[in-house]
Amino acid sequence: MAKTIHVDVVSAEEHVYTGQAEFVALPGDQGELGILPGHTPLITKIRPGAVRIQNDGKEELIFVAGGILEVQPRAVTVLADTAIRGKDLDEARAEEARRKAEEALANRAANIDYARAQAELLEAIAQLSAIRKLRGKR
Repeated sequence: MAKTIHVDVVSAEEHVYTGQAEFVALPGDQGELGILPGHTPLITKIRPGAVRIQNDGKEELIFVAGGILEVQPRAVTVLADTAIRGKDLDEARAEEARRKAEEALANRAANIDYARAQAELLEAIAQLSAIRKLRGKR
């Protein structure tokens, strides 16, 4: 039997995932992180992107829109701003959000919050990337 680590992915709205994993990968603030059982304790910010949870030859993909990661030797906790299971991602909605954010950034005459528009654009792009990863796995 392979060594595993307990994983919880939680958003403000719901508990999205709980279970065991042999390996977890996610977008850390400073780059992609890979976590195995017995990992050194760590707390870091995470960027929008896909959390990949591998166990028994299967992979679960969860999109997160940023948040905090806590790693302990026997547990991984992802506290996400928003978390959506891969199967629940809506490509049309993500594409529309990307288009609107790009339009807002292109419209220099508009009175908009550029930092917020950039954050929305990055989130939409990360969500579309997660959808493409999920489709590639099927």
